[in-house]
Amino acid sequence: MPTINGHHHISMLTKNAQLNNRFYQDVLGLRRVKKTVNQDNPAMYHLFYGDLTGSPGTELSFFEIPLAGSTVRGTNAITRIGMLVPSLESLTYWKNRFVSLGIKHEELTRYGGREALFFEDPEGLRMMLINNNGETVPEHWSAWEDSIIDPQHRILGMGTVEITVRNLQSMANTLMDLFGYSEAGRTDEEAIYQSVAGQAYGEIIVKYEDGPGEKPGKGSVHHLAIRVKNVDELRFWDQVVKERGFHSTGIVDRYYFQSLYFRETNGILFEIATDGPGFTVDATIEELGKGLDLPPFLEDRRAEIEARLVPLD
Repeated sequence: MPTINGHHHISMLTKNAQLNNRFYQDVLGLRRVKKTVNQDNPAMYHLFYGDLTGSPGTELSFFEIPLAGSTVRGTNAITRIGMLVPSLESLTYWKNRFVSLGIKHEELTRYGGREALFFEDPEGLRMMLINNNGETVPEHWSAWEDSIIDPQHRILGMGTVEITVRNLQSMANTLMDLFGYSEAGRTDEEAIYQSVAGQAYGEIIVKYEDGPGEKPGKGSVHHLAIRVKNVDELRFWDQVVKERGFHSTGIVDRYYFQSLYFRETNGILFEIATDGPGFTVDATIEELGKGLDLPPFLEDRRAEIEARLVPLD
């Protein structure tokens, strides 16, 4: 049986691509690895940030929706994104950096058994930096050496993702019975699930919260994508998802990877995505993220698409 190899990427909503672009490059020091458009609505940007090549498990992705309102926080939503940093000293480095730059943040705390620093991006997206404490990370992750961040403290990739739901047990069933996640801790109010035992790069913390559901807007999370190796494994999961009674979109070719989408019973949108071919399929490593890259089926509309996009840089 194929296994889930951790997170692939996570996708959010932004109202302002220029603001977003500045924060994730100039504050967090991530590399913009792909400047493209929403394939379902090419009038809007789709931006990806990550490591040197945007390796699976390092990617933060944003859809620009200029008319987006503010998020009304609530349950049945992905409510916090974790990013791994090398050490406790790294958390102190980032806290000092956030103070100097006026970034909204909290005091150092512990989250899921690890030291963490909570903060928000300019649009209220809830994030945290997590002390990876020398733990293993996927061997394909590769640092971007031109980052403005001190090499000892750079963000490594995605860590724990928090999901808040009304029905914790149904989410537990999806993660464990469907995808084979292991349960690393459980109370009535919270549970920890790992696709790779002991590792934060495949970890989901599920929190119980009753009440109104989140109303998405700028700074909200659209979906979480989890990793599979190739399209053969994706076909397997497509069948399994359908057998469990969920509606699958079937396999969608996103050019940079193949994927499928489904909502579990709390309404959380999951994507299952392949590792390849990756962002270098249409750009060299040196040129990643610089020009506007379009999948082949949109290339003949390039002039029209570029005319509608506001320049980022």
